[in-house]
Amino acid sequence: MSYSLKKLDHAWKVDRAIVEEEERVVIIRFGHDGDTTCMQMDEVLVSVADTIRNFAVPYTVDITKVPDFNIMYELYDPCTVMFFFRNKHILIDLGTGNNNKINWALTDKQEFIDIVETVFRGAKKGRGLVISPKDYSTKYRY
Repeated sequence: MSYSLKKLDHAWKVDRAIVEEEERVVIIRFGHDGDTTCMQMDEVLVSVADTIRNFAVPYTVDITKVPDFNIMYELYDPCTVMFFFRNKHILIDLGTGNNNKINWALTDKQEFIDIVETVFRGAKKGRGLVISPKDYSTKYRY
């Protein structure tokens, strides 16, 4: 499904996407395009892209083709989703202890929309850390 999402195939393009977007949250799915977890996440991203287009824009980055951010953002998981707003990385407290990113595939579209809305509202207010509408702290619940 990642073929219908905007791909950023160079580190410069990733930087430009983060820096140049002034009014919307930039959602970047880092991972391997052929990985099943990434495919699940990409399906959610594609299905909600039209709904969130006024306040967020999703991109995909294949970390084998663009390894420049692997160490900087600690991209060791098969699939990682990160949020940026006005050239600032927005942290999100999901209850998992890792506030930098979502490192599993969300399958519920509305759940993902709620997270993106929360990130957007918090980022618009100048917050660098937002709290997720749902707690993901218990294992196997997500």
